[in-house]
Amino acid sequence: MNEKKPRLKQFFLRWLITTLAVALTVVLLRGHIRYSGPTDLFIAALLLGILNAFIRPIMMFMALPLLIFTLGLFTIVINASLLYLVHWLMGPRFEVDSFGWALLGALIISLVSVTLNILTGTSNARFSIRRGPPPPPRDGGNGPVIDV
Repeated sequence: MNEKKPRLKQFFLRWLITTLAVALTVVLLRGHIRYSGPTDLFIAALLLGILNAFIRPIMMFMALPLLIFTLGLFTIVINASLLYLVHWLMGPRFEVDSFGWALLGALIISLVSVTLNILTGTSNARFSIRRGPPPPPRDGGNGPVIDV
């Protein structure tokens, strides 16, 4: 039972981060991505999270050749498709003018979400900064030497 509390807390934190990312995107792309009220913003972020959890893996698998060919950049197109799908599902309560604006919006949402997830520690990515001299070589320094 104690294990579910951190997961629930993490879920709400990620939902809040997604909501902040979508809200910032709406502000930056003023007039091209709109929502009717604050409740619609939270619903759009929740719907985007649900689609990212269930539909995105299927889309990533189906687009695997394109993802490999574009070195992963096609992921932005998949994210834009999901944002546009949120627009289609919510109707006039959350609007995106065109797929191009969805593409730019998805890029902004991704960058803001990744940044906030790393800063809050909810990301799976781990970064470490090592200070001081590098550790000694494991082989005692007797490895191959390349002289030029």
